Amino acid sequence: MSGRYRLTSVETVRDEGSWLFRVRDAHGAREEVILVPCEESGVEAWRNRCTHENQRLHREGVGAAVRESGIVCPKHGSIFDTCSGACDNGEAADTTLPSVDVTVENGQVYLTDDDVDYLGTGGIDDDEEDGPSSSSHLQF
Repeated sequence: MSGRYRLTSVETVRDEGSWLFRVRDAHGAREEVILVPCEESGVEAWRNRCTHENQRLHREGVGAAVRESGIVCPKHGSIFDTCSGACDNGEAADTTLPSVDVTVENGQVYLTDDDVDYLGTGGIDDDEEDGPSSSSHLQF
């Protein structure tokens, strides 16, 4: 699938608290991914869904609630470690967020996951790949 794609800078992720983008997996499904600050690696990338109830962790216009190195689920308050994705409390306890491979070089973040293709920044609702705006595809 995709090779290496520059996403953003570590500084941008730190300034904004989280950064959202879209990918397509090997089965053709579109998914949202969030970048969050991590002291160990600069940033980490996680699928944008709580493991408990498929709740988005990063919401457009709001971002992700990141507190003391944890991503807080807005629905039940479970907290996922920004560096490991692990949760040890609340409804999502004993689960880990699915990761997406990224690499940090010279302060820049690159998508390096061979199992996904980059589609764009923002959420799936912002994706313009949903087909034509007209219901008719006929041409005369």
